[in-house]
Amino acid sequence: MLYLIIALFALAAVMGIIIAAAIFTKKPSTPKAAVVAHGLFAATALVLFIVYALNNAYPQISLILFVVAALGGGVLLYNDIARKKAGPFGLVVVHALVAVTAFVILLVFALF
Repeated sequence: MLYLIIALFALAAVMGIIIAAAIFTKKPSTPKAAVVAHGLFAATALVLFIVYALNNAYPQISLILFVVAALGGGVLLYNDIARKKAGPFGLVVVHALVAVTAFVILLVFALF
């Protein structure tokens, strides 16, 4: 199950790159299909990671960081969908950095 979790987080990361590229290039709006896919992949991976954590050894800091990234992602989703505005830019950067850090920690745990 750990490799499925990693694959889902990786797919979420690819969608996140597409969204971030739209934000960084100041496009008028983010690609909504990528926004929805990013959220679904990441949320599914996070739920599976929590289930995995209940039954196995796991890197606690990775799970904590993914939860923090999810909270930031929720704010970004609200801004994008409800307020029809991307960003704020700083939160986009922090969200990405926290998620990438959590992902790298999880990868190191799984591979070594």
